Amino acid sequence: MDGPAARMLRAMTAPAPEDEGFLSAYPDLSLVSDEDLGTLLPAAYAAPAEPFVSTRVRFAVEDAAKERQPRYTPDACRRMFDALVQGLDKRQWADVRLGAGALLRCTGPWPDVAGQARTLVRFLLDEGRLGQPYALLAVAGIADAGLLREVADRLADGGGPIARDEIDAIAALTAPERVVVAEFAADDSYTSPPTAPDAAGKAADVPAYAAFARRALEAAAERARAIQDGTVPYRADKAFASGEVKALGHAARIALLRDEPWLPALLARLLPDVSVAPTQARTLPSQALLYEIVRAAQDYPIPELVTTIRTVRGSVRHAGVPKQLDKMLKKVEAALAERAEVALRLPDLGFGPDGAHRRVLGAYTAVVTAAEKAELAFEKDGTALKGVPAAVRRDHKAEVKELRELVKRVDAHLTTLVRALEGGYTAGAVHRFGPWRDGLARHPVAGPTVRRLIWEIEEAPGEWRAVLRETGGVPDAPDAAGVRLWHPIRSSPDEVRAWRDLLIERRIRQPFKQAFREVYLLTPAEERTGTYSNRFAAHLVHYRKMFALFRARGWTSRLLGPWDGGAEDEASRVLAAGEWRVRFAHVLADWQDELMIAGTDRVAFARRDGGAWRDARLADVPPLVFSEAMRDVDLFVGVTSIAADPEWRGDGEPRRYWERSGFAELTESAASRRDALERILPRTKIAGRCSLDGRFLVVRGDLRTYKIHLGSANILMEPDDAYLCVVPAGRAAGGTVFLPFEDGRLSLILSKAFLLAADGGITDETILAQLKGGAR
Repeated sequence: MDGPAARMLRAMTAPAPEDEGFLSAYPDLSLVSDEDLGTLLPAAYAAPAEPFVSTRVRFAVEDAAKERQPRYTPDACRRMFDALVQGLDKRQWADVRLGAGALLRCTGPWPDVAGQARTLVRFLLDEGRLGQPYALLAVAGIADAGLLREVADRLADGGGPIARDEIDAIAALTAPERVVVAEFAADDSYTSPPTAPDAAGKAADVPAYAAFARRALEAAAERARAIQDGTVPYRADKAFASGEVKALGHAARIALLRDEPWLPALLARLLPDVSVAPTQARTLPSQALLYEIVRAAQDYPIPELVTTIRTVRGSVRHAGVPKQLDKMLKKVEAALAERAEVALRLPDLGFGPDGAHRRVLGAYTAVVTAAEKAELAFEKDGTALKGVPAAVRRDHKAEVKELRELVKRVDAHLTTLVRALEGGYTAGAVHRFGPWRDGLARHPVAGPTVRRLIWEIEEAPGEWRAVLRETGGVPDAPDAAGVRLWHPIRSSPDEVRAWRDLLIERRIRQPFKQAFREVYLLTPAEERTGTYSNRFAAHLVHYRKMFALFRARGWTSRLLGPWDGGAEDEASRVLAAGEWRVRFAHVLADWQDELMIAGTDRVAFARRDGGAWRDARLADVPPLVFSEAMRDVDLFVGVTSIAADPEWRGDGEPRRYWERSGFAELTESAASRRDALERILPRTKIAGRCSLDGRFLVVRGDLRTYKIHLGSANILMEPDDAYLCVVPAGRAAGGTVFLPFEDGRLSLILSKAFLLAADGGITDETILAQLKGGAR
């Protein structure tokens, strides 16, 4: 060790007067290697509170270690155990996870630290400091077998049989395996590095721990069923002890990561049984376990579990649980999109090759189909009927209920599929043609969704051919060929225009915006700022709406408010299979009664480097990842901006912002809306009264001529550009117009256009007063 790292080590161990000048500022550890960081961390843990220079370096080293993955030489690993033991009598505690973590990250053979481990574990046992149970097991196993057994017995005492099974399973592992499981279980620690990125995979590869995972989940399912059957007395939220919930969370993560074939059916039994009381009470057997399984799904989702969670969400009686599940499901869906190898898996649910599920009920046939959504209909002698026949309602109540549940399950599967497909863009998801053809394109449930999307098939290395199944059959290609979703950023403008024209001509409505998808390219201003973008800065937004959108799009954010630390935050989302992270800064700008206004700030990206995030230049972000991230931010601002609020009554700077931004230049999302309108309007009955002029849709009515802004949907009236406030109510006029994708703002603009094109028939007195000159 030399250079800055050596000076920092000396400052913490034997500071010299000249060090104070060298370290007058908070030390920068960005140039310190991970191995040097592993050498500095034991010294930081043992550093005295004085002098000030050593304290400053200690804090800097500990902060760096909490963001990175230090590597320990065998000597540094030994010194970490020395530091943990040193001063135990004064501290009355030690972060034993640091010791287990040092062994995991040791760059050579483990040093002999049995003596230090014995002292450390003995002290913690005698003091009753058992708050890091998994690390304590790992370190106890380094000391001796007797101490390991004593730790296991103490930890398992009173924790419930499932928790005891986990402790016993870990105690029976080898020392390296116990260290791996301790890292995976991640005991609470203020000073430890982030969990090693491969810890879960290594824990899942331990056969004995994987066997425990199955035993634990099967035991949980049996107990939950016994509660439902009345064999075990029901007590609300008491089905599992807290230690068992934690152990079952570990078991679920291991089984989900291994994608065990037995798991979907087991969870389909377990979750409903822990979510609904066996009585009519609005409680549930274990809210804690339900949420823990959903959190496990956020880490390692599978589509079957996502569907089960949605099914449970619809049946749970507890008033607060559905809302919480909705929030958690957003993160599950975002994570599923990044797990391409399992995301698109779907069952057939008894559907035939024609895409229908049929069941004979007396003289009638029930038919469930799945196109844009699942639908239940009835036939008699091949003739479609309206509604449920009276005889079926009377004689087949159970079957009708079961079929309606099937409709819900199909809708849940389709929602999961669509969100996984769209989210897979940033992960660069490429599938093998054979499984895609048989498991998706020809799947009776997934097929209608897949047909309406544009796909690319790799015909030669780097050469892709775009196809749309809705306009033809399944194309021919070798089973091993690659297939991926088409994205406009990878295509020429002519090709994009051709696909958009085709969708309108064939009236093909895509399950999400694909052909008309916005593309966000790096601008010269962003090239100059380098590491951040101000493209969506300085907007004023309805904060609660934006916070809800964060959740809906899989972003993580703390709630702003008038409390410590509530003045600002950065919403973030991890993209590209965990390789990139985007952050969107925002601040609390105003709070009046229930109205919260936030101000938007910069967007920045970071790349994962080992276990840490490193800020990245925008030019280094893959173009598709950059585009998709900025698309989300554009959505947040465009949907929640006060400029898009037709009833905004604020004053001061918010009012000036409303006037300035409500009719501003078009963003990429508004430009995409304009492109769609160019193709849609000629096919409507008001085509002769409409034209597009820059950022406006111009509508000629009988009373006035109107300009509808394509971003905000705000309206100006010619000739004096007076503002017209129109608040939509009920079903939108012109709602039957074909749209190639779902876009609430586009629907709103069209509904206003239909209303104003026939302004002679308007009867609303509020609008009429403005048309006659009363507009503000």
